Amino acid sequence: MILDPLLPPTPGRPLPEPLLAELTALYASNHAFHTLTGDFPDPHDIRPEQVAHALSEEWSRPGTDVLLARSFGHLTGIAITLARHPGPAGPDPRIGLLLVDASLHGQGHGRRLATLVEDRFRAADRAAVRLAVLDDNPKALAFWTALGHEVIDRREDRRLGRPCAVLRKELTASKLY
Repeated sequence: MILDPLLPPTPGRPLPEPLLAELTALYASNHAFHTLTGDFPDPHDIRPEQVAHALSEEWSRPGTDVLLARSFGHLTGIAITLARHPGPAGPDPRIGLLLVDASLHGQGHGRRLATLVEDRFRAADRAAVRLAVLDDNPKALAFWTALGHEVIDRREDRRLGRPCAVLRKELTASKLY
């Protein structure tokens, strides 16, 4: 799996249509997740302009990285990270989204993508990483806790006020595979 940063589009130069089509297919494959989040009006009909808008909102936050995961030339996942957790919670970076093509769930792609994201933070000498999981997403909570993340708080998310668990993972100096 290769992890590549996706740079934000510049004015007058939107995301290339083939890439936006790949991203839309990735988001659309996860309609169950988007049903939980409410991020799209119809999680069974996610459109390219909606994905482009969602990404532009992410890029509007300082310190955001959008990372694309590819295996054998195919887009398998996306991770959106923030260099610093928003608010007074501390200096930890944040994983805002980690999404793997739904047809690939259960095959280790999510674990590999999460490891690559953590390795980027380790390389930047970050001590820990945080993320939030919606309370009504027990599969995601099981995934992240299996990777060593621990629930440190419960609160509403900052954007839509949804109840969630806040998780944190200490990052050791080197990752053992």
